[in-house]
Amino acid sequence: MTKPAKTGHPARISARSPLKIALVEDQPKMRENWSQLINSFPDLSCTCICKTGEEALRMIPEVQPDAVLMDIFLPRMSGIECTARLKELLPQVRIIILTAMNDEELVFMALEAGADGYLLKRTKPADLRTALLDVSSGGAPMTSEIARRVIESFRLKAKTRDESLHLSVREEQILVLLSKGYANKTIADRLEISVDTVCHHLKHVFEKLHVRSRTEAVVRYMASKTPGAG
Repeated sequence: MTKPAKTGHPARISARSPLKIALVEDQPKMRENWSQLINSFPDLSCTCICKTGEEALRMIPEVQPDAVLMDIFLPRMSGIECTARLKELLPQVRIIILTAMNDEELVFMALEAGADGYLLKRTKPADLRTALLDVSSGGAPMTSEIARRVIESFRLKAKTRDESLHLSVREEQILVLLSKGYANKTIADRLEISVDTVCHHLKHVFEKLHVRSRTEAVVRYMASKTPGAG
């Protein structure tokens, strides 16, 4: 009998399936490199590879991935437009924008479209893995360089309008925890409320901040708390 062979780490690892990742990238070499990198991690699996935004809109809803890596520069339909359309089809899908550029206007447009994270293509493999695991759990991954530029963008936009956040104490508590990368379930546990209640508050937060994604809400809130933001 080999009872010991049925216990230990192998059984725990096999009990959890790898996260399903969809990749949208028009460059053949980049598609190959990114898909190989994703599949090199035991807890990730590249289950859908798309060459264009149009192809992504057809294939991704059928696959129902845990997260999407979206190139921002695609032929015909941009990654930003594709992100917005995917969010309409799959509101819960998590999308990370990948680009070689760190233009703050593009970042802002992607966040407005509903992107949940924004990474540069030079991001280290280990950081990419962490970002995919993070976003699939409700986090909002963003490199520090990108986050700094986005905050600056929000700060400039805030100067052009006179509006206050008018957040309730509970809404601000949720935003603070959201800014630390916590998923809805963790936020609910920490505040001793239900996940549904967290989602209800987040809906009102989005409306008050005039945003459409968790990442954009966090950055908008961070910008409002930064000296010189208003």
